[in-house]
Amino acid sequence: MPHQFHKKGREVGKKIQNFSSTRSFLLLPLTFLLIFGLVACGGKSPPASQQNTGGSSNQDSNLTFFDVTLEQADEVGRPIWKVRATRAKYTKEKQIGQAESPYGELYQDGKVVYQIKADVADIEQNGKQLFLKGKIFAIDPSNGIVLQGNELEWRPQEDLLIVRNQINGSHKQLQAVAQEARVKTREQRMEFSGGVVANSTDPQMQVRTEHLIWKIKEEKLIGDRPIQIDRYKDNKISDRGKGNSAEVNLKTKIATVRQNAQLELLDPPLQIASNSMTWNMNSETVTTNSPTRIFQRAENVTVTANQGEMKIPQKTVYLTGNVNAVGQRRQSLKSNTLTWYLDNKLVEAQGNVVYRQVDPPLNFMGETAVGNLQTENIVVKGGSSSGRVVTEIIPQQRANRQQ
Repeated sequence: MPHQFHKKGREVGKKIQNFSSTRSFLLLPLTFLLIFGLVACGGKSPPASQQNTGGSSNQDSNLTFFDVTLEQADEVGRPIWKVRATRAKYTKEKQIGQAESPYGELYQDGKVVYQIKADVADIEQNGKQLFLKGKIFAIDPSNGIVLQGNELEWRPQEDLLIVRNQINGSHKQLQAVAQEARVKTREQRMEFSGGVVANSTDPQMQVRTEHLIWKIKEEKLIGDRPIQIDRYKDNKISDRGKGNSAEVNLKTKIATVRQNAQLELLDPPLQIASNSMTWNMNSETVTTNSPTRIFQRAENVTVTANQGEMKIPQKTVYLTGNVNAVGQRRQSLKSNTLTWYLDNKLVEAQGNVVYRQVDPPLNFMGETAVGNLQTENIVVKGGSSSGRVVTEIIPQQRANRQQ
């Protein structure tokens, strides 16, 4: 998809440049003046002598013209659009001109902001807005963005270009499909809405949401609705992030996921949940600064903490503040900090360590602990003023009450 758009974008640019260099508006035929007056002025009927000039049909309501141009200027005389066509049909009842092979420019502040092209399009203008319907391409010559859709609306006074109905967007940094795209040309801001699927090559990822804002100059994607981000390695999904909102910096390759943020890793198989997390796709690290829950499905171990960090390549998790790790048999390890080596199935806990085991029922308290939580092979060291581990053997009756 992206290569085709780029190729067509270059073809449109060359075609428009060739037209501009070989044709002068001062030499436009009478047919151009006639159709421009018809469309721009609301379709007032010209005298009969003019209707028979320029290849018009014999019916008053249908007129056909060749080699025509529609153009509109702002209050100070600067162009706001120019559209040329090799052939055009004007229907008086519908107030619409059907143009064959139209191509032209959209202007903002006297400068070209988009070039447009179509095979066939219905064109309507009212002096303030321009409408095109058909298979339309719109190209931003400054950055190479190509938008393809079936409807185009240009509102120069609002600095707003709308392309709708099955949108395909292409750029060297991003490719997207949606139902509608709204472009603010001065701000270099584009909003996709309706079934948005955006793909980035660097980082290699796919974004799915219902509304996505692309700040083109800042190289940022902003999702303010529930969003899913799939990260790829070798064309296969490696990680998947979800949240109610997110911001992705395409330059730094850092995604910030907020509100019910979740990240699911395939290797190692792990789920991380927090209200906010920072996902660095370049260094492959995940950082949370709010209450965090981590679940390892294979070992059925759940760990909660105030905040955490994971280094994905090293398969290591660092947790801080009110750490509580719980195993499959309800054995638990509480501490101030915890380092979890997923490959070795090893945990290292420090600070106010409390290890509790259900069967046999007992507690250990100390300053540090090392071991495998799943196999209940934990070594607790230090504790109390004497530096010894405090061991509590729980009577069976009391243990049953705790369960």
